[in-house]
Amino acid sequence: MNLGPWRNRLSFGLGTLGRDMSAALVSMYLMYYLTEVLHIPASATAAVTVIIVVMRIFDALNDPVMGVIVDNTRSRFGKFKPWIALGAGLWAAATLGIFVDTGLTGWAFLAWFTVVYLLWSVAYTINDISFWGMLPALSQDQQERERIGVIARICANIGLFAVVVAVVPVTKALGAALGSEQLGWLVFAALLVALKLLFQSLTLLFTKQQVATSAAHTPFRELVQVIGKNDQLLWAAGAMLCFMSGYATVTSLGIYYFKYVYRDEGAYSVFAAILAVAQLAGLAVFPLVRRYLKRLQIHSLATALCLAGLVVFWFAGSSLPVVGVAGVLLFTGQAFIQLLMLMFIADCVEYGQWKLGRRNESVTLAVQPFIYKASNAIGSGFVGLALLVSGISGARQVDDVTADGVAAFKLVMLVVPMVLIVASWVILRSGYRLDEKRYGEIVAELEQRGATAA
Repeated sequence: MNLGPWRNRLSFGLGTLGRDMSAALVSMYLMYYLTEVLHIPASATAAVTVIIVVMRIFDALNDPVMGVIVDNTRSRFGKFKPWIALGAGLWAAATLGIFVDTGLTGWAFLAWFTVVYLLWSVAYTINDISFWGMLPALSQDQQERERIGVIARICANIGLFAVVVAVVPVTKALGAALGSEQLGWLVFAALLVALKLLFQSLTLLFTKQQVATSAAHTPFRELVQVIGKNDQLLWAAGAMLCFMSGYATVTSLGIYYFKYVYRDEGAYSVFAAILAVAQLAGLAVFPLVRRYLKRLQIHSLATALCLAGLVVFWFAGSSLPVVGVAGVLLFTGQAFIQLLMLMFIADCVEYGQWKLGRRNESVTLAVQPFIYKASNAIGSGFVGLALLVSGISGARQVDDVTADGVAAFKLVMLVVPMVLIVASWVILRSGYRLDEKRYGEIVAELEQRGATAA
């Protein structure tokens, strides 16, 4: 057995474990922390929603800029690792800052929140662009990229679902032990930050680049050209933006669903455990499915699974087994699409090199975190909308939410994502042409160009 490739597969993959724990805590539960733990008023909920949406869009627009900075970096440690380290450190500090109770209220609280959330977003950008930008430099072989990507997504989802399963019981237990629910959340955040720094260290110490990166300098004035002229990247990005916006809406509203619709907040952890198994199983069987189906065929299958899951969710009522079936369908399909979108974008590195004559890993992969942030911004907008139209934002107890409020909540949580997922499939099929055959032709031509130049 050749253990060489496993060095990169594991050291890169494990690097996602702690970082996705931290990311999940803020991206999925920040609004819950503010409304259910700090109990900010409805007016502050509306203001915070606007701040998060605006800041995430602003930060997302900075992702390609960070990609240019990384691509132009020259150091003894390469162009990726210095930024991974810097981003991880700043990100850790900002995460703790978010969950520190300053005692501020009103405009002072909103000002503090804006500053610390902006720092969190910028640090996330620095780390995310450099980390995922390294992926195309680890292998130029599609199947090896898929193997690295599968392990990375499995580790990332283990981290994400560990938080999803643990967030309610652990924060409550810590809160009871410390005498303050808010302190429980702060300690929980500190534990996740420590794990992030630990696992990111494995990537920094052991991951080795295998593909030579371009020595050409990319001027900032050509940033729009690098992305705008890569038509395959734009089609993949558009499809991913629609899908992830729907996914972010569903996942962010999940904890509210179990508290105000299902009326059993404790069942959320059980449901999350079911989803974790479903998604991890989906990622694990992807290589097997890949033997029999091409990527676009898997994408259609996964889209159908997601839509079926949302439909079952709508009719699940108070039956946890039926809710579980809905979750398995939705998150198995999501696991496939999550990995496929990463591969679609990674393959656009070679397409851009073939078309434009310059290899830009970080700029190209910067589209992925841009999409995650933009989709989270859109999802946060729908979350805020759902909380306001349902009456949850002003509710002090579960019974304060009416039947009409529940119906409005489900409409935003389930129907809006259905529309976005269908739009994603249509966009990808309309213009993405970088299938296995075409990618192989492009790589072969690039190798021929390199041999001719040599």
